[in-house]
Amino acid sequence: MTDRKGELAANLAKVEARITAACAAAGRKREEVTLIVVTKTYPASDVRILSELGARHVAENRDQDAAPKAAACSDLPLVWHFVGQLQTNKVRSVVGYADLVQSVDRSRLVTALSKEAVRQEREVGCLIQVALDAGESLRGERGGVAPGGIEELADLVAKSPGLRLDGLMTVAPLSGEYAGRQQEAFERLMDLSTDLRRAHPTANMVSAGMSADLEEAVAAGATHVRVGTAVLGVRPRLG
Repeated sequence: MTDRKGELAANLAKVEARITAACAAAGRKREEVTLIVVTKTYPASDVRILSELGARHVAENRDQDAAPKAAACSDLPLVWHFVGQLQTNKVRSVVGYADLVQSVDRSRLVTALSKEAVRQEREVGCLIQVALDAGESLRGERGGVAPGGIEELADLVAKSPGLRLDGLMTVAPLSGEYAGRQQEAFERLMDLSTDLRRAHPTANMVSAGMSADLEEAVAAGATHVRVGTAVLGVRPRLG
């Protein structure tokens, strides 16, 4: 446990230094960027150590991993983000612990989240996941709504009981126009965020960038970066 704490502390310090340097290079204040540690496949004991080390935001992408972990860490002052593709049959469980769902990409999911948030008397923050590799009528290969679908979905979230429209999220595309051009992809997301905020001024969260491309995300203006491997190490293989 002691060794693991030292390992995580060292990794967190390296990531913190990267974010600080990226903010300085972009002329931004360090406090403008929030680090979300993605703890998927790692145990609740790691989440507890991260909390001791000052982490406040953690993310999961699979409900079967997240639900027991969140329950085991319910005494900690953490904000839980759900970042994976979410099936409607998992909504009841996810609403039980997630403070924010970053992967909202279809109206059916909005309806299910709203119904469950009201039932559990919770307010759930929602980010519209944007698929920059999608055509105007298609979803992306990693989930997400095409840019042309943001406005309609955002309006639905904003008027749905129990939900709060917080902003936009993307994953750098593996194919299409922005493949290998992360900063341009993230700059496009910032443009879309500017458009969104004209109608929804408080939806100012922009979640972009991971271990390999957090610098590009910070340079583009992201408010939140999602970092897993650089903090926790290479994930163990499942199976």
